[in-house]
Formats: sequence, C-alpha cells, structure tokens
Amino acid sequence: MNIAAAYASRFYRQFRNEVLVQPAKMAVVVFCAVLLVLPLLTQDSYTLRVLILASIFAIFASSWDLLSGFTGQMNFGHALFFGVAAYTSALVNIHTGLPPALTIPIGAMAAVVAGLIVGIPCLRLRGPYLALATLAFPLILAGIVFAVPGITGGELGLSGISPLAGSRVISYYIAVCLLLVLGFTMWKITTSHTGILFHAIREDEVTARASGINTTRYKLMAFCLSGLFAGIAGGLYVHFIRIAGPSTLELLLSFQAIIWAVFGGVATIYGPVVGVFILFPATEFLRVAPELRMLIFAIMVLLVLLFMPEGITIWLRDKVEKECPRCKLRNIALRRTCRVCQTALDQV
Repeated sequence: MNIAAAYASRFYRQFRNEVLVQPAKMAVVVFCAVLLVLPLLTQDSYTLRVLILASIFAIFASSWDLLSGFTGQMNFGHALFFGVAAYTSALVNIHTGLPPALTIPIGAMAAVVAGLIVGIPCLRLRGPYLALATLAFPLILAGIVFAVPGITGGELGLSGISPLAGSRVISYYIAVCLLLVLGFTMWKITTSHTGILFHAIREDEVTARASGINTTRYKLMAFCLSGLFAGIAGGLYVHFIRIAGPSTLELLLSFQAIIWAVFGGVATIYGPVVGVFILFPATEFLRVAPELRMLIFAIMVLLVLLFMPEGITIWLRDKVEKECPRCKLRNIALRRTCRVCQTALDQV
C-alpha cells in the first residue's frame, strides 16, 4: 500500500511539474482524454468510422516520420509496409482462420522483413536516388499482386476477412488505444539514445560515421522499426475494412503520409497525428461537396506550407511556449523567467 502511494505521489509531482506547466503537453493530455471518452458522448457509426481510420492512418504517418523525419531517409514508397502487412494479415486470416489478434502481429513481422528487403539495397543511396528507389518497391509488389490473382485476388482484392471486433465501439477503442500506445512508443524511441543517433545521421551522416556510429546498422534499424509500426496500421486497416486490395499499395497512400507529416510537423511523431486528425476528417466530411473537396484540401495544405513551414504543431507550440536560452526547457509564453533556472526568457 505504501509503495502504491509512493508511486502515485511521484506520478502526481511529475505531472504537476512537467505537464501542467507546458501547454503543449496539456494539449496532448486533453486530446487523449477526448478520444477515450468520445464514445460515451456519441456512438454515431459514421463518426466512429472516420476516427478509427484516422487513428490507423495516424500510426501509419507517424511511422513514416520515424524513418524519414528523424533519419532523413526519404521514403516515397511507405505504402509498401502497409500493403505487405495488409495482404499478409488477410491471407493468414482467410487460410488459417486465426483471429486478428494474431494475424496483425504476423502482418507486422512481414512488414519488418519488407523493411530489411528495402533497407539493405538502399543503404548506399541518398537524397533523390533513395526516394526513387523506395518508390519502385510498392510498384513491384503491385505488379506481383496483379500477376497472381489466384492468391492475391488481383484487382478485386481479398474479401471475407474477419472483422477487427464485434462492434464499432470496441473497434474504436482498439484503434485509439493502439494509436496512443504506439505513438508514445515511437516518441520514446526518438527521445532515447537511439533517437539521438537517428538525429545525427539526418544532420550529417559522414560526420556521424567518422564519430564511430555504425550508420548502416541504425538506418537499417529505422527501416525495420518504421515497417513494424506501419505494418500494425496495415493489419488494423484490413481487418476493419475487411478487404485487402491494391489500394493499400497505391503511391497516393505514400504521398498522403508525407502530406500528413509535413502538415503537422516533421520529426515530432505527434505532428503527423495532428495532421491526420485535421486533414482526414476534413476530407471525409467534405464529401457533401465533392466539387470543392480537393480544392479546400489543397488550400489548407498550401496555407500551412506558406505560413507554417515547420508544420502546424511547431507553429502553435512556439506561439504558446518559450524555450529557455540557458537550460533549453520550455515554458508557457506568459512567463518572463524560466521556471527552473530563472533566466530571462525574452533575452536575445
């Protein structure tokens, strides 16, 4: 009992001293709370469907950010991981009858293998050459899908897949809880020692290699980790939609992940989540005006790129918080001195 009380007291102190004092972290807490209580306020089937898909795509976009945003390995074929996991989960489920709780991890492991297959030949490439090379892999897999319709279903895809859960609300909580857990996991990876090395590779790979960092190992690790999280998203998607088709390998899906990440803020993990939860519901709800849908979407993206080049989350964070020039801790913008070292926050 005393141990539990000690942990609770420690958690409260950390929450008060690290979360309550920073508007950005409080916004994350509020966002998570709203997602968790939303089904208690409304159980509208269409609304829950949009939010389930937004949660799945948020995992997918964040996995792209983990690879391309933090290591600088520009991946234009990220849909490969999504599609490999989707088809693998569907095939295993159809032919063995295993439940989604088992087929999704199997699909994610297949995506990790795909990350190795893509990463190994692309390790020596950089910049546009790497981007073009990654672009080719989903096209190759799409060609294989069309070449063996007896296995993959060809253009029609695979159907008869088990549902993610027995009800829309349970599916919602599965998707949202996985988003929160996996998003936090990816964020912790980027703030760990491994994340620092990812940053070093992105900033200057030659210098990182000269410093003794095995850049090949860490780039390959980034491909595999990105494939793992994107694969989980692909498995969730196919069991929710219950159809595995060529659309899971389309180049448009890869570019959507990039747009979501850039819109929200690259190299943040939470930026792509915000980007998806703004852009995806907006495009879905604008189906009532299909002639204006893509125009409004393009205007929203262009405005962010023009006036918030680092992403909407970074722009908003800089408006409500200030970074201490001495200890680098972030403080609410209303403060004049740092909450820790008391350094003046407005000094140049």
